[in-house]
Amino acid sequence: MAAVYVNLRERSLVERILFGILALALLVLGFFFIAAALVAGAILAAAALLRFWWLQRKLRKAEKERYVSAEYTVVERESPPLSRLPPGR
Repeated sequence: MAAVYVNLRERSLVERILFGILALALLVLGFFFIAAALVAGAILAAAALLRFWWLQRKLRKAEKERYVSAEYTVVERESPPLSRLPPGR
């Protein structure tokens, strides 16, 4: 591939000023494009994180409601009376 070399010294002053303005305009346009892309990415990331948090919240709430919680008292039964019959019968 052939390399192209442009000698700016051979250009007129008006051409150099126009190229400078064009380069500056491209830099400003690129800056605003990158800034807009970063803002859009941040908004999309925030929306995705918010959705993820909301789904986790719903799942935790459903898991919590899955079990019934109540107060209770443990009542132990008495052991059955011993048999009065002789062994072997």
